[in-house]
Amino acid sequence: MVTPLSPLYPFLTHLLPFSWAQPLFMQRALLATLLLTPMCAGMGVLVVSHRMAFFSDAISHSAFTGIALGLLLGIDPRLSLVLFGLLVGLAITRMKRGSPLSTDTVISVFFSAAVALGVVLISARKGLTRNLQSFLYGDILAISDGELVLYLALFTFVALFLAWAYNRLMLIALSERFAATRGIPNAAYEYTFALLLALVVTVSIRAVGLLLVTALLVVPAATARNLARSAGSLFWYAILASLISGIGGLIASFYWDSATGATIILGSVVLFFLTHVYSLLIRGRS
Repeated sequence: MVTPLSPLYPFLTHLLPFSWAQPLFMQRALLATLLLTPMCAGMGVLVVSHRMAFFSDAISHSAFTGIALGLLLGIDPRLSLVLFGLLVGLAITRMKRGSPLSTDTVISVFFSAAVALGVVLISARKGLTRNLQSFLYGDILAISDGELVLYLALFTFVALFLAWAYNRLMLIALSERFAATRGIPNAAYEYTFALLLALVVTVSIRAVGLLLVTALLVVPAATARNLARSAGSLFWYAILASLISGIGGLIASFYWDSATGATIILGSVVLFFLTHVYSLLIRGRS
């Protein structure tokens, strides 16, 4: 089947004359990695700065219910999980802005409700369980050309959004009151970021699974914190860390015959600890 990406694969075959890069599924996985990891890392810097790791975790686990609803209603679960994730992200943001409760308490309520509803739906329909494994663990090696086009479109949108809003969102993370005095509409940025984050999380589940997708956001950003001395360098260190761990994990999984998503995350964690030790040594000398 000829797709818009078909002419790219012979080029990759000649550009990367390595055994791991010759199978078509590995070329698709490489392209997916090059799109997903920096996109998640860029969003992850803001996730860490806004202390929203638990938010992204809630969104990823709400996908469990979105998938179950899709299977029950006869909707493509890849679509239903995205729509339900966006709904949960919007509801969390709305409630935490209008409630005296702490943010983590609000998120915990929605997290619990979404997971409980998913368990009820799955337990009521025993046959649904067999359809969930691919979403729990993800499989970047099974990415299709159509999904790659979707990733490219989302990557482009996220890149444009970050170019426009990154500094403003970092300022909001530093002080909402100060950001407001600079004419920044905090609520509009918060809603936009929350919805885009929910979209990135739910779309990435197909590649690494709902159990690991939060790590794709948080760990490269945490690694960058070990090295960066400014908001700008924090962003680029996170992108670099995500690409190193993403490509390295993909190649390692090919030779080890291990789960690709988990291997990428494991590589990211190893990189975090290496940079943590490095930062301790640098501080010790100063």
